[in-house]
Amino acid sequence: MSTLDLPKPAIIAHRGASAWAPENTIAAFQLAIQQRADAIELDAKLSADGEVVVIHDQTVDRTTPFHGKVIDFSSLEFDQMDAGSHFDILYKDEHVPTLRKVFEVVGNSTFINVELTNYNTPFDNLCNKVAELVTEQSLNDRVFYSSFSIFALVKIQRLLPESTVGLLTRPGRLGSISKLLLKRVVPDSNLHPAMHEVNTALVEDTHAHHQKLFVYTVNREQDINRLFDLHVDGVFTDNPVLARKVLNEKFRIET
Repeated sequence: MSTLDLPKPAIIAHRGASAWAPENTIAAFQLAIQQRADAIELDAKLSADGEVVVIHDQTVDRTTPFHGKVIDFSSLEFDQMDAGSHFDILYKDEHVPTLRKVFEVVGNSTFINVELTNYNTPFDNLCNKVAELVTEQSLNDRVFYSSFSIFALVKIQRLLPESTVGLLTRPGRLGSISKLLLKRVVPDSNLHPAMHEVNTALVEDTHAHHQKLFVYTVNREQDINRLFDLHVDGVFTDNPVLARKVLNEKFRIET
């Protein structure tokens, strides 16, 4: 597994700077870079014509004026679909981008965490398409992967053996089972747990296994402070500005 040159603790903009701009849009990704996020996170799915598009939900209902499943729309339709007005009318010209477009615009400016979100279609070609794009754009040293699906992580690592992968885990028994299974099938994977799951024991155990811990989704100042005090490797946040402020104050960094 490759080692990403991320600072510790890293500030990863969840769906871009989504507290400030519409999630999973070019505007949100560019703003995250301006706000000094160390990386951006985005959600990848396949469109009807087999292109990788960047949208979180399984449907387009919440973030666009349209209704229906993501898989039922073509990449051309997504390219014309308003994905910004739900946040603010000023962003009405923001569309659902393809992963190719994101790579072309910001791929060489930041690190990118691609969440493989083919949870309803685990045997589709998403991993293959993502791997093709990453290789084509020569971004192997800038892109890392996460998923709640161990199957997706195994597949992307087989396609890109040097890739860095992280298992998104849920609290409770299901999350514990996932972590045990992960150690068997992807032993060098990192962990991406929910913030309420993270304590000293989890951090120490993860680091003892030479894994890194990137925590989701952390938006309150007290939570960011607690996690930085626990020495996690990074946090996913909607608000890179707040996370940077906490980091600067904690380590007395001059801006």
